[in-house]
Amino acid sequence: MPGFELFGDKERAEVNKVLDTGVLMRYGFDGMRNGQWKAIELEKALAKRMQVNHAQLLSSGTAALTVALASAGIGAGDEVIMPTFTFVASFESIMAIGAVPILVDVDDTLTLNPEAVENAITERTKVVMPVHMCGSMADLKALKAICDKHDLILLEDACQAIGGTFEGKPLGSYGDIGCFSFDYVKTITCGEGGAVITNNEKYKLNADHYSDHGHDHIGKDRGAEAHPFLGYNYRISELNAAVGLAQIDRLDEFLSIQKKNYTILRDALETIPEVTFRRVPDGGEESYAFLSFFLEDEQMAQKVHEGLGSGGVDACFYWYNNNWHYYRKWEHLTNLKSLGKLPQAIYNQLPDYSKVDFTKSDHWVGRTISCLIKLGWSESEVKERAAKMVKVIKETI
Repeated sequence: MPGFELFGDKERAEVNKVLDTGVLMRYGFDGMRNGQWKAIELEKALAKRMQVNHAQLLSSGTAALTVALASAGIGAGDEVIMPTFTFVASFESIMAIGAVPILVDVDDTLTLNPEAVENAITERTKVVMPVHMCGSMADLKALKAICDKHDLILLEDACQAIGGTFEGKPLGSYGDIGCFSFDYVKTITCGEGGAVITNNEKYKLNADHYSDHGHDHIGKDRGAEAHPFLGYNYRISELNAAVGLAQIDRLDEFLSIQKKNYTILRDALETIPEVTFRRVPDGGEESYAFLSFFLEDEQMAQKVHEGLGSGGVDACFYWYNNNWHYYRKWEHLTNLKSLGKLPQAIYNQLPDYSKVDFTKSDHWVGRTISCLIKLGWSESEVKERAAKMVKVIKETI
């Protein structure tokens, strides 16, 4: 991770096929295309790889989350349970359709704590949205049981975990609907892009229409298409899809490299008694995009993180103080800072996140360091990195 590290002839070849036609839009201009439909090709390839019936490409992972929610009929006043540790896109997508983000604690998986989810359910809850952060998964079996019990939708945000599996199923395919990001720093990239996957035909049809201004895409005259319902523009371009089409064909290659590099680093850190690792639920295999580990307390984690940086070990993250990924720095959510007036349901129902007790999340995230696993490292570079990490940690603790 990320896939751009290994851009090459395959990506260029697919992009050039689009440039040769001059058709950069995924819809229309049939006579000019010379048979090139990159978005459609990538949707088919993604559905096959993810073992689902349907895939809909979109302009970003954020767009994918928004379209997934809208496609499932989620709207104003509906509550969506999400974790305290994620990217800001999680609550942005929920609020974009007038729904209400309900934050709950994470556990040692660094994802949704099932007990906290159960306690957060109200009569307005419609969706449970686990976010498979940093390449590994939520406790999906427990969350699925909760959703089945309360008749809720299980929406998997697998934007950071493509290639991981749970009980033999690709992440994103275990729930009712799943989302991916293909932005520039993901394991496979379109430059900018995202996708929704599902086995639910209604959700797929809704996603297809909603992401293109409500067009029903019936017939070959775009100007004559009907509009069954309101939509918006979340389309991907053919150029972005072309890059992704080359990259998805390389996913196994990338995962193999990630696992090899991850294993070298983990084997080295396992020699340090004070270091423990995030829990991967039984039946799960992560994508190895990050190596996440715990120190004994928050103070030690901060010291180790600082030491890694000054010791020349880059791409290690201390999420507890991160502006984008942890609730403590989401002042724009807590204070509802918006350019325009938000839906009244948000003002009425959003908890006061300046007063909510998330110490259980703090216990885990405050002790966590996550190190990005790069694809471009040579074996000697990985081993040198492992030795530096061990040296820094031992000297710090």
